[in-house]
Order: sequence, then structure tokens, then C-alpha cells
Amino acid sequence: MKVQVFAKLKDYFDKEFQLNANIQNAEALKEHLIRSNPAAAGILERCRFAVNDEFVDTHFQITENDTIFIIPPSSGG
Repeated sequence: MKVQVFAKLKDYFDKEFQLNANIQNAEALKEHLIRSNPAAAGILERCRFAVNDEFVDTHFQITENDTIFIIPPSSGG
């Protein structure tokens, strides 16, 4: 699966990367990323996940061919 991260998450992960782990859903992906970089846990807990350009809940089933976007909260002004 292809993963893209935005904003503050780019401090912890490459902006775009391939992940070849056996991950079933967005929650499992989040847990996998936290294990690989525990310093990112706080921000990952507050992120929204989108699969193939649509926001999904954490139980949404993902496949190896999906593109996942992880979007941290932001504030505007």
C-alpha cells in the first residue's frame, strides 16, 4: 500500500512511502506506524485517515493496492 502523510507527520515519516506489511484496517495501520515511530503516537492518535481520496473510519478495511492519506488536525485563521 502507498501511504502519504501531511503537515507535522512529515517530521516523523517520509512524505510518501510504500508499506508491505499485512495490515487489515486503518486502526492497524495507525498502530503499526506508532510501533515504528513511538514519537509520532500523540499526533497519530488525532489524525484522520482517507483511503483512495475518501475519509474512512478506523475500522475501514484496506488492501495492498490502496493509497492511504494520513491527515493531522490543523487550525486555520
